[in-house]
Parts: sequence; C-alpha cells; structure tokens
Amino acid sequence: MLKELHGHMVHELQQNARTDTVFVVAAVLFNLVVLGINWGVASVAARGERATQNDLILGLMIVGTILINSFALRALSAGRATRQSLVEGLRQMYVDNDVAKYYGQELLGSYRARYNLFGLVLLVLGVIAIVVPLVARTMN
Repeated sequence: MLKELHGHMVHELQQNARTDTVFVVAAVLFNLVVLGINWGVASVAARGERATQNDLILGLMIVGTILINSFALRALSAGRATRQSLVEGLRQMYVDNDVAKYYGQELLGSYRARYNLFGLVLLVLGVIAIVVPLVARTMN
C-alpha cells in the first residue's frame, strides 16, 4: 500500500507542476500580447484618432490584464500550497521509513522560492503591460 501511495503522491506532484506551467506560460503570453495591443491602441489614441474608442479598448484590456494576472497568481498560490502539502507528506513518509536523508529539507525552500519568482515575473509583466502603454498614451 505504501508503494501505491508514494506513486500517487509523485503523480500528483507531476500534475501540479504541469498545471503551474500552463498558468505561468498562459499568463506570460497573455501579458506580452496585451502589451502589444495596448501599445498599438495607446499610440493611435495619443495621435487623437478615435481617442474615445481606443481609450475604452485600452481600459478593457487593462481590466482584463489585472483579472488574468490575479487568477494566475491565485492558481500559483493554490499550486504552492498543494505542492508543499504533498512534499511534506512524502518527507514524512521517508522519515517513517528511514530514507529521509536522501530527500533534503531544503527542497521546500527551493519550491517556495520558485513560486515567488513565478509570481514576480507575472506581476512585473502585468505592470509593464499596463504602465508602458499608459505612458505612451500620455506622452504623445
């Protein structure tokens, strides 16, 4: 039974990693696409061409960026909690079976740091996707 439980926990960790990857990649791509769209809309609006329509589009894209990044960050937070729980369970299983010395406690810190970096990347890209076009809009 222990072998099956171990296999299930490892499988859940792999699934968790794939899910986190999907959220991070999707949010990064979304932010880059939105940056391009917002830049174009802001540039056109700054020249005074259909400014109201372009400002509305820019505003909607900013709201979308905030929402998508919020959802991605919440998903990463849930993924971090799931991973921590699974890794702690595996670690305890290894302690109980006297093989914990092969699975370092520092892995928990590594995972935590990785999730923090993922979150920072999303936050920075989201801010850039919003602020850069706004600066372009107001500077022209």
